[in-house]
Amino acid sequence: MLNPGEFIGQIFVIALLVVIGVFVIVVLARAIKIIPQANAGVVERLGKYHKTLLPGLNILVPFIDRVRPLLDMREQVVSFPPQPVITEDNLVVSIDTVVYFQVTDARAATYEIANYLGAVEQLTTTTLRNVVGGLNLEEALTSRDNINGQLRIVLDEATGKWGIRVGRVELKAIDPPHSIQDSMEKQMRAERDRRALILTAEGTKQSAILTAEGARQAAILQAEGQAQAAVLRAQGEAEAIQIVFKAIHDGDPDPKLLAYQYLQTLPKLAEGSANKLWIVPSELTEAIKGIGRAFGQNAVPGSHGGPAHTSE
Repeated sequence: MLNPGEFIGQIFVIALLVVIGVFVIVVLARAIKIIPQANAGVVERLGKYHKTLLPGLNILVPFIDRVRPLLDMREQVVSFPPQPVITEDNLVVSIDTVVYFQVTDARAATYEIANYLGAVEQLTTTTLRNVVGGLNLEEALTSRDNINGQLRIVLDEATGKWGIRVGRVELKAIDPPHSIQDSMEKQMRAERDRRALILTAEGTKQSAILTAEGARQAAILQAEGQAQAAVLRAQGEAEAIQIVFKAIHDGDPDPKLLAYQYLQTLPKLAEGSANKLWIVPSELTEAIKGIGRAFGQNAVPGSHGGPAHTSE
């Protein structure tokens, strides 16, 4: 059996070993620092900046080096609450802004500015009032790209010494007063109505032009068709006359046949309601006399002498 002195000595040794083990664990925990990706840590040695820890495994001097809170090195998006801004024409508009920025220097972001996020917000508000204050309401509403560019340039120059790079500044919303909104809506409605009337008039004009053009083309085609039909009728009549003349010439008709044809044409001359005057050719009278003599000669032999004698 162990005497009390030996027992106390063993307990002391065990306690010493436990203390040494805990101390070693604490030292190792303080000496090894793992930095996640897209983060950076600032190391202070005895209260003074020593170095910036990069992502991965880093070795520190325990109880001498101290790591400040890690900084996010990724691009960040911050939306600031609406800010009242007075335009050049003394109208108060409410503007929402969105800033895209990134910490590029962990040391400057830690020691050059106490609160870089609040500083960016205040600087954005001040710059926005300066830029929009030189514009009227219409220019402010239609010049967003210009305002965004000016804000980005000013913010990037001012925040560069803080280790921050401003990538983009966007105006999320520009809200004019309600009275101005009502006036703008009425103006836009009137403009839309005016454009609708213009488009309707243009459509009516184009329709009338197309209708007139179609009618003109139809009239031209109808006239061309009538002209071609008249030409074809004239050609047909000319050919018919030539054929009849050729047939008569080839047949060599005698005066009796010609006189008979003249008699057949007389009723046709009287068909017209406007025909009041007949012109009888001399050939027709001679032909009628010839027909009369012919009929008279044919009638004498078949009669008993009375009528023929009276005619003579």
